This record gives sequence, structure tokens and C-alpha cells, in this order.
Amino acid sequence: MRLPTFASGLFLFPLAITSLAGAQQAKPEQSRSVSAPAPLVSPQVHPDNTVTFRFRAPNVNEVKLSLEGAEARAMQKDDQGVWSVTTFPLAPDYYGYSFLADGVSLIDPSNPLITPNLLSTSSAVHVRGPSSLPWEVNDVPHGEIHHHFYKSASANDDRDYYVYTPPHYDPAAKTNYPVLYLLHGYSDDASGWTAVGHANVILDNLIAQGKAKPMIVVMPLGYGTMDFVRRAWDAWSHPELRDKNFKLFTEELLTEVMPRVESEYRVAKDRNARAIAGLSMGGSESLLTGLNNLDKFSWIGAFSSGGLPKDFQTDFPDLDGKYNQQLHLLWIACGTEDDLITFNRNLREWLTTKGVKHADVETSGMHTWMVWRRNLAEFAPLLFR
Repeated sequence: MRLPTFASGLFLFPLAITSLAGAQQAKPEQSRSVSAPAPLVSPQVHPDNTVTFRFRAPNVNEVKLSLEGAEARAMQKDDQGVWSVTTFPLAPDYYGYSFLADGVSLIDPSNPLITPNLLSTSSAVHVRGPSSLPWEVNDVPHGEIHHHFYKSASANDDRDYYVYTPPHYDPAAKTNYPVLYLLHGYSDDASGWTAVGHANVILDNLIAQGKAKPMIVVMPLGYGTMDFVRRAWDAWSHPELRDKNFKLFTEELLTEVMPRVESEYRVAKDRNARAIAGLSMGGSESLLTGLNNLDKFSWIGAFSSGGLPKDFQTDFPDLDGKYNQQLHLLWIACGTEDDLITFNRNLREWLTTKGVKHADVETSGMHTWMVWRRNLAEFAPLLFR
């Protein structure tokens, strides 16, 4: 082994090792006394579907568990500085969560399962359920997820999108597939529907059961301008920026993502074989893009939509009953405990006054992925029939 040729360190480096070794030999009891604490088990899912969360923070005054779909709960500290709390039995699902340590949101350092998010990354816990649940992985043929990167001309930045191809998809075959453009919500990135929504698992199961037609699903980045997410939640209080974001997203989807997908995959280019749907911000983008481009989309789904102005006539100036013959499905859903339920009810009432046929879907639940996974599982079987 050759020593480094740095003049100042040539002799000091071995001396430092010798000195360190001597110190360790002189006081071996120090290395035994300063031992790392035992790793925590967190989260721990119990047979009755209660879950125990643990977090080591001896110098913190207060820790709360922030669990998706539930009120924050105080955790208790033991004499080792470990905070813990056990939940009530949870319905089988995936739950995002974080720890609020003296008001600061933190992920669980004992848990490798992460929920990606551009503004608030969190941890996740899987409470397993029966194989009949659409997001549970089953022994069925599986599709594939493809990750694409490109330079966007309209957004002037580097972007990505994901594509799900169904089981047995063969790019060399002559079979063309219908396509669903599936949009994430505000603060998510392009991976949201696969990493958190488990859309690929849901489609695998539905297709295997014969409930949904084999389809290609495209999941793009949902921001027309990244300035909109850089402003964080304050962005919604800036109408001009919000409108710019929506407008540029439609341009990005129609002029860049769709042509790329149609050149790279065997997708049918007929509007009757093209759907668009999304959650929250993505729900509004689905409505704006789909209803204002009915020459391109005939199936539209909006899950817990939000962010549009109350003056619907401005965003949908030409929409009326004459477009019913072009719409195979307009599906508008929202959870009844969601703060956006009133907005969605007002939207559906306005569509009724305009004579536009649509499906009104209300389920229990808040503004959470638990609602949107179920929305997708109900919406996908209705497509391309």
C-alpha cells in the first residue's frame, strides 16, 4: 500500500493511528460504556390492527403522532427517552404519518418506508388486509412501470413522467391500448400515484379480475410552472400564478407529454380511447384540460378537486348540454369529511344547471390517499366500455 504524498501528512497519519490505538488500549472500558442504544421497532403493527409508534428523543418536551386521516395524538416518554403511542385498530390500508417534536414535523428514523412529497415528506405504515383489497399485492400477472426524463420546452426545465404498461404488453405487437392520463395532487411529484397511490397494483388486480380493461396509464409531473410549488401553500393565494400553472400544465400535457407517449407506446390515438383523471389539484387539471379539449378526451374523472375559482363559467365558457354526446363519462368524487366537499357539490350543481350529465360520487373520508385509492379502484372499471 502506498502512503499519500502530502508532505504535511506523511508522518502524522501513522502517528495519529498509533496514538488512537494507545488510547483505546489504555481505557478499554470507555468503548464498552459508550454503546449505541438498541434500535427501536417502529411502527409495530399488532394482530388486532392497532399500531405502536416509537420515537427516541430524550431532550424534547412534547411529541405528537400525526397520522393520516386522524387527529394528532400525544405520545408518552419513558425513562429511556423513548416516546410511544398505540393507536386504535386501523382499517387495512397505507397510512402516512410523521412525528411532531416540539412542533417540528419529522419522519420516523426507524422506518424505511417513505411517502415522497415536495413539501412535507412523511413516513408510511402498511396495515395489511385481505387480498380482495385492490391495493394489496396478489399473485396475478403484473404490469411494468417505466420512468422517463426529458427537457421541457414549454416549462423550460427538466421533467419526468411514469408510464404503467399492463401485463403482457408487447411493444412489438400490433395491439393498441386505451390510455389514462392520471394526475397527482399539489405538493406531490410524478411518482405520487405509484409510490403512494399504488396505482399499478390496483390496475394489476382489476385487470386480472376482468373488472378493468388493459390500459396504459401515464402519470406526468403536474405543474405547469415549478414556481407554483416553490411558493408552497401560499401559492394558492396568488390567482395569476395559479391560473398560469393550470394553463401551462395543459400546454405541457398536450404538446409534449402526449406526443412522446404516442410515439413510444402502442396507445390508441382516438379520443374514445383516451381518459384523464386526477386528485385535488390534479382533479381540477383533469376538468380544465378534459372539458376544454373534448376533441381529445371523452372520459374524465375528478377526485376531491380544488383550487378553481367559484365562477365556473369563466373556466368552462362553452360547456353545456350539447357536449353530452361527446362525454362518455364525467365522474366527480369527494369525501364527505373533506374540506372541499362544498366546492365539489357546487360544481356538480352548476353542471346540472348547464345540462351536463355527470356522476355524483360521495364517500366517507377526508382529503387523503385512502379516499383516492378507492376512487381509482371504482373509476378505472368504468373506462373504455
